[in-house]
Amino acid sequence: MRKFLSYIVIVLLYFGNAFAKDYRAVLVADIDSGRVLYQESANELNYPASLTKIMTLYLTFDALEHKRLQLDDYLIVSQSAANAQPVKLGLSAGSKIKVEDAIKAVAVHSANDVARVLAENLQGGKEGNFATLMTRVANEIGLQQTNFENSSGLPNDDHLSTARDIALLSMAVYKHFPQYWKYFGIKSWTYNGKTYTNGNRLLTTYPGCDGMKTGFTNKSKYSLVATAKRDSKHLIAVVLGADNKDVRASVATEMLDLGFSKIGKSTTNYDYQNNTHVVSANQNNPVAKYAQDAQQYKPIQKTQQHTVKYSSGGAGVQFGAFSSYESAKNQVKRVKNATGLNATIEQNDGGLYRVRVNGLTDGDAQKIKNTASANGIDCYIFH
Repeated sequence: MRKFLSYIVIVLLYFGNAFAKDYRAVLVADIDSGRVLYQESANELNYPASLTKIMTLYLTFDALEHKRLQLDDYLIVSQSAANAQPVKLGLSAGSKIKVEDAIKAVAVHSANDVARVLAENLQGGKEGNFATLMTRVANEIGLQQTNFENSSGLPNDDHLSTARDIALLSMAVYKHFPQYWKYFGIKSWTYNGKTYTNGNRLLTTYPGCDGMKTGFTNKSKYSLVATAKRDSKHLIAVVLGADNKDVRASVATEMLDLGFSKIGKSTTNYDYQNNTHVVSANQNNPVAKYAQDAQQYKPIQKTQQHTVKYSSGGAGVQFGAFSSYESAKNQVKRVKNATGLNATIEQNDGGLYRVRVNGLTDGDAQKIKNTASANGIDCYIFH
């Protein structure tokens, strides 16, 4: 009996410490404000593996937004794409796949062959050209240490990112293309008679989880980006380099729980008047500086206080999409301070509040975008 009890104690100690530090980096942040609630090694370089596909889909959504693609368009599968390994849909060279099915194949099944199909069709038939575009756009939206060498995250020593950059990229998808966010929350998808299950198990185990993406290679180990809503709060957790699937799910759960427990208690660490991110003095639970150093979160310089009038046209500028009305109202004030424009708040079908200025000419929309970007507001032009 004593030996049996000793064995039980050893087992409990083993599993009690199993998740202690079996990962390389973690971060949990508020999606609306970009404020980090907890992080470890978030700026250290890691292999992103299939988290890379978040950028592949970001550029796909951009093509849809600007009418370069339609969801019901068909994409041609090259021999190179058909040869992609190891996780794949199994498309044959010369076959076609609908754009929306390609998005689902990448978001749900993380299909490497379909990621290459998107890359080749979006950038002149060469995945290398698409990877160059991925890195350039990554830099433009504030990712500081990311370099992409392919569209899927297949192993490459120069294919690197950080937990901070991946969080910022994921936030950009949510804010820039909220109408396509739903694809990251699909639990299963059936194609040609076969059903594929999303590897993000938090979609079924964590209340309020609405996305986003898993990743694995031998070098990267197991990684996960997971997002969840609770009341008016929307958080994102990034886990890189976990030892196995159980660890990445467990750690992501712990990070989200920690984030929700902290977010309502951390307002004294945030200077809303000056719109800056403040580092907590509590070293046991640090609130890390996050997006303050990224262009879209810089404090606004009040350069215009008068109402600006522009010619009418068919373009517009979106200054973000927010899960709470209060966050959208704060963004309206920032836009007013930066550009002199009175932006409107529009609620879309997904319940997000979009801050927009409508009815602009293309030239005026570009001027407004340039002014807003120079004042630290992330935005994009739509038609």
